[in-house]
Parts: sequence; structure tokens; C-alpha cells
Amino acid sequence: MPYSTDMLDMLPLIHQGKVRDSFALDEDYMMIVASDRLSAFDVVLPNPVPGKGALLTQISNFWFEQTEHIIENHLTGIPISDVIADPGLVELLEQRAVIVRRLEPIPVEAIVRGYLIGSGWTDYQETGAVCGIPLPEGLRQADTLPEVIFTPSTKALAGNHDINVDFDVVARAVGQELANQIRDVSVRIYEFAARHALERGIIIADTKFEFGLDKEGSLVLMDEILTPDSSRFWPADSWQPGTSPPSYDKQFVRDYLETLDWNKQAPGPLLPADIIEATVNKYAEACKILTGQVPA
Repeated sequence: MPYSTDMLDMLPLIHQGKVRDSFALDEDYMMIVASDRLSAFDVVLPNPVPGKGALLTQISNFWFEQTEHIIENHLTGIPISDVIADPGLVELLEQRAVIVRRLEPIPVEAIVRGYLIGSGWTDYQETGAVCGIPLPEGLRQADTLPEVIFTPSTKALAGNHDINVDFDVVARAVGQELANQIRDVSVRIYEFAARHALERGIIIADTKFEFGLDKEGSLVLMDEILTPDSSRFWPADSWQPGTSPPSYDKQFVRDYLETLDWNKQAPGPLLPADIIEATVNKYAEACKILTGQVPA
């Protein structure tokens, strides 16, 4: 039986994002459930990708554990069975849900780039910079950047588009000290993860993180981390600058959607069965390679 939000109508729904649903447990804890919804160009597509939520949760949990030495995260380790009484519902949720601390979200997408691709490539072609960061002339699509860069964006609600902004915009919004901390931690996580992935044959071209503040005002990593939904994963053996490399992430879906006569506004188009199946396979392969675990 596929997951749907109304299965948890006994719990207050705090927020329904593009992919994740957050339910209140009490003042200190909540449950986040990763659905099988897929968003592209900031639009939630009408048909789900079966098993995607479980894969995202498995990959995120792996990375949260791997990066605890860099920054604390929102996970509590509390079993789903401690808060849900129905055994059937527990079985459905165990692979796609986590009990986490309730935090004050910081409304910034903390994007880190090691390669020139996506909106960064578009920005560079137009301005010679990415989010106001000047880059050398003559770089090609998918080139390695001279150094890892932090290029934040605003965090949009479902159906709206994130907007790339200069670092100074973030500093004015959240304060210079916190902005510096978000940037520095994001780069450290990316560099750590990129080394781990490259040893296993995957290039992490870019990724995004989300953070919140706990009751003491400390920075905490939350939401998801280094998944195919939030990152670009390229097979290292087929990466070639000057092209858009094949990927293990939802760039595959974006590339398909670019072939359609669609204005990138809701409602999105239905995905064909073969695109959905290929997407599941790519996510599962990334999970196996990066985590060394059998995909959920």
C-alpha cells in the first residue's frame, strides 16, 4: 500500500513540502515522512515514483551519521513504533519516516558547487560569475570549479521557484555570523562527502543543505542530505567537460521534461512508466554505491 498524508490524520500536519510531510508529536519532536512525490523545476509532478521516499530516507540517514563529526543533525533515533500504534502503519513508515527534533528553520537553501552545471552554468554564460562570484574565462559546462563555492538561494514554497542570491543577501537576512557558519559548514560537508563519493566512482557536482536552530540557538543540519533529489551525482568514468554528464539523480527527469512543450508551471506533465522505472533504478544504484547498503 503506498503512503499518503491522510493515513496520519491522527497527527497534526505541520507542513507539506514538495516531497516531505512533517507531523507534530509534541512541542519538542515531530515526524518527517518522505513521500514518493517528485518535483522538477520546483513543480510537484502528478504521478509518484514508487519507493523513492524510502531510498531518500536511507541515503539521508547514512549521510547524517557520516557527518556527525562536522555538525549535529535533527535525528533522534526514536523508533517509529514508539509513536505509532498500528503495526501495519509502522511497517509502512519505518523505511520512509524519522522522528526528529523540532527546530526553527532557516529560510535559505545552502547550495555548494564543485562543478559548473545547471543554473550555475547558465549564470556563468550570461555574467561570467555564479551568484556574484567571478570565475575565470573559458570554463566549459561541467568543468571542475577552481575552488568549491557557496551559492545560496531563497527557499520557496511548493509551486514557487527558488531564487539564487548573493551571499550578502543571506548575511543581511540571518546575520553575518550565522551566514558565515552556514557557508563554512556546508562547504566542509560537501568536501567530505565528495571525497567519499569519488572513492566509489561518483562525482558530487553540487548539492544543497537545509539548517535550523535549536532552542539554544545552535545550528543543526535537517531535512535531507546528499540525496539524488538534492544533489547532482555523476558516474566518474563517464564525466567529460563540455557536456551534460549522465547522472544518478533527477536530472534524468529534467532532461526528459525539457523535450516537452511545458512552461515549467503547475500542473506538471505525467511521467511515462519507463521514465519512472529508470528514475527508481538510478536512485537505487546511487544508494548502493554511496552507502554500500542494499537499497530499501
